[in-house]
Amino acid sequence: MGALTGRTALVTGASRGIGRGIAERLGRDGARIAVHYGANHAAAKETVTAIEAAGGSAFAIGAELGSPGAAQELWEKFDAQADGVDILVNNAGIGTSSAFADIEEAEFDRLFTVNAKSPFFLAQLAAPRLRDGGRIINISSGAARTTMLPDLMPYAMTKGALDVLTQYLAKVLGPRGITANTVAPGIVDTDVNAEWLRASDEAWAGAAALSVLGKVGTTAEIADVVAFLASPDGRWVTGQWLDATGGSLL
Repeated sequence: MGALTGRTALVTGASRGIGRGIAERLGRDGARIAVHYGANHAAAKETVTAIEAAGGSAFAIGAELGSPGAAQELWEKFDAQADGVDILVNNAGIGTSSAFADIEEAEFDRLFTVNAKSPFFLAQLAAPRLRDGGRIINISSGAARTTMLPDLMPYAMTKGALDVLTQYLAKVLGPRGITANTVAPGIVDTDVNAEWLRASDEAWAGAAALSVLGKVGTTAEIADVVAFLASPDGRWVTGQWLDATGGSLL
């Protein structure tokens, strides 16, 4: 039996990238996975199929987190297929190519809605559904703790807000044995980063050089950290910001 057998997890943004890696890993550990997607139903079904092919159980639920009432919509769809939840992974997020000098208000607002507001209300609505001893794991970014790339300012601000949310959730939900933690990846080889990361050998080498381990991160490496926090082994860790950048911030 896996470490998460008998538990149910909701992973947002699980149709691709880090979210898919997390969903597949938690599925292998025995959890039943609610695979959330924003618009790409086909990709979400691929994640479900991959989990099932590995012997796990999963179902897909769609909700566009930039829309009003999306958190409530997501949980209503979840409730139609599951009775209670043990693990919430707030992974869904968006980036921006607009820096401090040129970002417009509408884009700024959408960035905060998806990356900070949505996790808040997803956690708020999760609270009565979360079984005692449950887990909330928020996926942040190493960008929240460094100004190495100043153009990431608006994005980093949203992740900083998410980090604060984690600490408060740990306080508020701790009496029920529910832990809340943040996992902060660095540069990870995903399709979102592929355009610039794989543009040249120099781009890849430059990204790898940021880590003291001399490599670009993989979705599996982030998923393994999340799996630890979700497992019984992570029961005594809460309110923490886990650096999963491969030492990029040292």
